[in-house]
Amino acid sequence: MEGPKSDMEAKDEHKLAEMGYRQDLQRDWSMLHNFGVSFSIISVITGLTTLFQYGLNTGGPGVMSIGWIIVNFFTMFVGLGMAEIVSAVPTSGGPYFWAAILAPDHLAPFAAWVTGWFNLLGQVAVTTGITFGLANLISTTATVGTSYAPTAGKTLGIFAALLASHGTINSFGVRALRYLNNTSILLHSVGISCFCIAVLAKAPTHQSAKFVFSTFYDGTGVDGVGWSVRASPAYVAATGVLMSQYTITGFDASAHLSEETRNASWSAPLGVLMSIGVSALFGFFVILALLFSIQNFETTVGSDYEQPVVQILIDIFGEAGAIVLMTLIMVCVYHCGLFSMTSNSRMMFGFSRDGGLPHFFDKVDKRHRAPIRAIWLAATLSFLLAIPSLGSTVAFSAATSIATIGLYISYGLPILIGFIWPRNFRKGPFNLRFASRWIALVAVMWICFITIIFCLPTANPVDSQTLNYTPVAVGIVAVWALGSWFLWARRWFTGPVRQIQAEQMGIDLEDPAAMEKAEAQAKLGGGVSEFKTQ
Repeated sequence: MEGPKSDMEAKDEHKLAEMGYRQDLQRDWSMLHNFGVSFSIISVITGLTTLFQYGLNTGGPGVMSIGWIIVNFFTMFVGLGMAEIVSAVPTSGGPYFWAAILAPDHLAPFAAWVTGWFNLLGQVAVTTGITFGLANLISTTATVGTSYAPTAGKTLGIFAALLASHGTINSFGVRALRYLNNTSILLHSVGISCFCIAVLAKAPTHQSAKFVFSTFYDGTGVDGVGWSVRASPAYVAATGVLMSQYTITGFDASAHLSEETRNASWSAPLGVLMSIGVSALFGFFVILALLFSIQNFETTVGSDYEQPVVQILIDIFGEAGAIVLMTLIMVCVYHCGLFSMTSNSRMMFGFSRDGGLPHFFDKVDKRHRAPIRAIWLAATLSFLLAIPSLGSTVAFSAATSIATIGLYISYGLPILIGFIWPRNFRKGPFNLRFASRWIALVAVMWICFITIIFCLPTANPVDSQTLNYTPVAVGIVAVWALGSWFLWARRWFTGPVRQIQAEQMGIDLEDPAAMEKAEAQAKLGGGVSEFKTQ
């Protein structure tokens, strides 16, 4: 039996009701919890460890260290733009709802539809990238001191088991997620700090600052001729920042969890910015610790383990010590994947509630207060995206590119819309004031830049094994989003649905056919414009 609501809870529910939604999800997360989920999903140890091989081969230490600083500088502009928007519109739908609110009424449904599908692509791909990266780490670590021989099929099987465990915990352990979140914050802060200190303290020798900050290396050539020769060193450096940019993704989780966060108009934007800032500092510490502690660069790049972090740890601590520290890393990555699915499912729940996905997926389990159908949809789609790994040597880097592009396009579209139509932007408590449009412009330009470079090939020569299929996946979603809109969705999709308004009109929210009929008749079409004028 629920007790009386506090003034803050009542205020949060009133804000949600203004946007047309009832409080279905349990709102008991603090600002620290909200920050913790984004911090866990960004998980610098996840992105840096799983893409360290990519970073060393695509630009080397200089691009990894300096690239980290540049990427985080521009990502903070994206975060500021997002924080200002989520402060005004704190809903689990996140970017697609923002796009509908900020766009002119006649473009709102189209903006929501396109943004929603790109966000869905990014959410699925980032869950795939994180958990598949963990499967690779498990496979690689299992070879240390054993005769275990990893194969693509075995790794895919480990990946499937990890997804199943994440889905189960998200479905039935909603209350436990808060405590796991606290554990994750501790692991990613204190645990990784201790890891870096141990690596630096135990390393027999250290590389020079010149090596760490200015060494360029091109290992992109499968036949020995890399892209620095075929194109230019700048090409390699530009594509090499994928490691940094992929790592700093997922901070929209603070928005997707805003309906479960107390004082969301302040907590969610602060969660976005804190997760980026704190991750930038911790990530730089991790990069420097690992790069300074490389004992032999050639051995590390060409490691028999095909995982340079494992080689660095073995060179410093021996096989037993390396396994212990890799276990710490893998526990952190596991938490990252777990909370990525949490964020992913909330986005799908919100998009389904508003008609972007079948209404079958917007049901919340009454006992566990979790969108169980959306959770398992997220797990299934993530598995399907990893299947190409059975026949591609660059499948993992492609998945990370897809995640980065999909998420950042969905971040950028609402920011761009707010820049073009500022009169529709009713600011919340977090207000950038006169700097708002300049920050938005820089954020959008940066997103355009990374969208282009992460579609480029990163291995030479390009063949069926080394093809970067990022443009294919992004193109399919773009064609789907635009094609489905003009062929049929524009006839019935009216943007975010006003759930409370539907109830007042006597529409059965549990009946998908009734909801679709109401949307087709535009009975619920006034929700977005009503919120804009309130």
